[in-house]
Amino acid sequence: MQNDPIHSEDDAGRSAASMRSVELVVAGLIFALGLLVVSDSWRLGAGWAEDGPQAGYFPFYIGLLLCISSAVIFWRGLRDRHSAAQAFVTRGQFRMVLALLIPTLFYVLGIYFLGIYVSSILFVALFMVFLGKYHWLRSTLVALGVSVAFFLLFEVWFRVPLPKGPLEAALGLN
Repeated sequence: MQNDPIHSEDDAGRSAASMRSVELVVAGLIFALGLLVVSDSWRLGAGWAEDGPQAGYFPFYIGLLLCISSAVIFWRGLRDRHSAAQAFVTRGQFRMVLALLIPTLFYVLGIYFLGIYVSSILFVALFMVFLGKYHWLRSTLVALGVSVAFFLLFEVWFRVPLPKGPLEAALGLN
């Protein structure tokens, strides 16, 4: 695997993120989510009315628990020196995750602009060629077969319409 940027060995074992940094980021994100829940619950009404709890009563306390627990995790993460040296993910592992995540994000965006069938053909074919190292012809045939099978399954047999793009509209498959 000489010229393969995903599996390169030069710095694959080096840490891309420490356990401590990931814990701090996740705790911060959970705290922000808790603040959002608390503020929106307060807006809805987080008190007790004549007929019982208001709409935001229970979500308010759930958000408060999220904020408190994430603050404790953040504080413990700041004080833990051992987790600062511990690797959460190596650079090689992180590259492998990105090799799957980035094309998947483009696939989801492609569904919006191209429709699910064209995006699926591109997604399956490119995955097979670049990550699976299959030949272009085989990859294209498999990708077309998968999309045709999904079209028959959902659109024809189950009668469940899936998102279509401009190509399907031009072919009259709306």
